[in-house]
Amino acid sequence: MRDYGTEGDKLGIYIHIPFCRSKCDYCDFYSLAGREERMDAYQKALLAHLKESALAAESFCVDTIYFGGGTPSFYGGKRLRELLAAVKKFYHVEKRAEITFEANPDSADFKTLRSLRRAGFNRISMGMQSACPGELESVRRPHTVEQGDGAVAAARKAKLKNLSLDLIYGLPGQTMDSWKATVEHALSLEPEHLSCYGLKVEEGTPLAARVSAGEALPDDDVQADMYLWTVERLARAGFEQYEISNFAKAGFPSRHNVRYWEMSPYIGFGPGAHSDFGGRRYAWVRDLEGYIKGVLEGGALLDSEELIPQDERGSEYLMLRLRTTRGVEEWEYRGRYFMDFSPLEERLRQFAVQGLAELTEEGRWRLTPRGFLVSNTLIVDLMERQERARLSELLPRIRAQFQDRARKD
Repeated sequence: MRDYGTEGDKLGIYIHIPFCRSKCDYCDFYSLAGREERMDAYQKALLAHLKESALAAESFCVDTIYFGGGTPSFYGGKRLRELLAAVKKFYHVEKRAEITFEANPDSADFKTLRSLRRAGFNRISMGMQSACPGELESVRRPHTVEQGDGAVAAARKAKLKNLSLDLIYGLPGQTMDSWKATVEHALSLEPEHLSCYGLKVEEGTPLAARVSAGEALPDDDVQADMYLWTVERLARAGFEQYEISNFAKAGFPSRHNVRYWEMSPYIGFGPGAHSDFGGRRYAWVRDLEGYIKGVLEGGALLDSEELIPQDERGSEYLMLRLRTTRGVEEWEYRGRYFMDFSPLEERLRQFAVQGLAELTEEGRWRLTPRGFLVSNTLIVDLMERQERARLSELLPRIRAQFQDRARKD
């Protein structure tokens, strides 16, 4: 019998639940409010899609499953349990797989959480966002601070031992003092994991319209101060930063999210869900009805699809690994992508002089917390140098080919 436990055969599964009780003003994810009547049809499509995709993943062992949204807890415990049972039936799921579901406090009651834990869910990611009532109201979060505390208590009572809380800094009306109060409140709830995201004003959202109309948000300098304070405070609280926005107690990083940054294969299900599997990257249509019809009636389902050439994988390596505190390493880069690391290391040393990067004792380059603040700029700089180095290696080969052809002619 085949051993599905080898590292190279590991696979992640992401299942998108696009339903929400209400839409938050900042949200740009594909999610829908007021469409509960389509939940049953969507469930039928998901179950069918999971079954028909299983053959392609037959040689893989699934070690992470993630139910994201939207609001999976709003979708209902019965449907989530049915989906997980289908994954376990059609795929080779590792006994110690990490199985996460996202929840909002207003739809996370003890009975539902206990039933999910008994079904095999072992990690919950709770959308707390803030511990200040005015800040929750400012972006139309569908819960109160008290509901957040109650949901955490319910999760613990349900014996969920891996709890992550999501927090947002940069909210309307937020100050350094109120952000500190939110972080301290979150720490008092004793989570195993914290995700602390800087607010992004996404085009087309109600928040973007408010900002265009003149509403002020904490500026970049204030957000930078919030971020740097958070990194230091969580370190003192025993949380290790392992990615720009993510912090965990020992043994509790999100294994599913880590696979994205390490470029490990995953398959996504649901409208707008992405996959990186079999050497290609693809995404399903970002439309609920289009997805249901595509699965159940054979309509157009793919929104995009592309094969990933080796040099692009090298760029992804830089872009994703430099989001993590593990960073990048010369021979790992050379061995995988057959490209010269020297131009990158030269630039990283310049970043180090500016306090934006550092070389670890293990010989890996990573960005510092101050470097994370400007990571997009730094990574684009490195990717441009990578491309120039690649072209400088390629041009002599092309020139030699032309010269050889000219001699033959």
